[in-house]
Amino acid sequence: MNPVISAGHTSVDLGASAKLELVDKFCYLGGMLSVDGDADAAVEARIRIGWNKFRQLVPLLTNKDVSLIMRARLYSSCVRSNMLHGSETWPVRKENVVALQRAEMRMVMWMCGVKLKERLQSKELRERLGIDDIALECSKTGCVGMGMCCEKKMMIG
Repeated sequence: MNPVISAGHTSVDLGASAKLELVDKFCYLGGMLSVDGDADAAVEARIRIGWNKFRQLVPLLTNKDVSLIMRARLYSSCVRSNMLHGSETWPVRKENVVALQRAEMRMVMWMCGVKLKERLQSKELRERLGIDDIALECSKTGCVGMGMCCEKKMMIG
């Protein structure tokens, strides 16, 4: 196997007229994998998928005739589960958890009909819906990476 670099592209010649292109990230079984092994690409992709699912369900998730609790159940089972799919394999950093929290809070605000300028706390909105912080959900499924685990151990004991 000989790596060949030409015009910024790297490929591996396997012989018998077969070449493989080397890439920085790729999609495998629905998950984004990157060369450096971090979860940034995977988290971005899952947030995008969560938003797509949310937009499909907007008529139900924002319907005032449906109770907030029922909307939260629908959100948790359809949107949040899509956002966290495969998260148990992510080596997550704090920035990734913050990105997930930000995306979720925008969706929660939209579901509750709250505008940003109303300045309600995230905790209060989650209590209205009866859902936990997505960071807690991450720690339940095991998507919190080594760095976060070490920080927790240091804080506890």
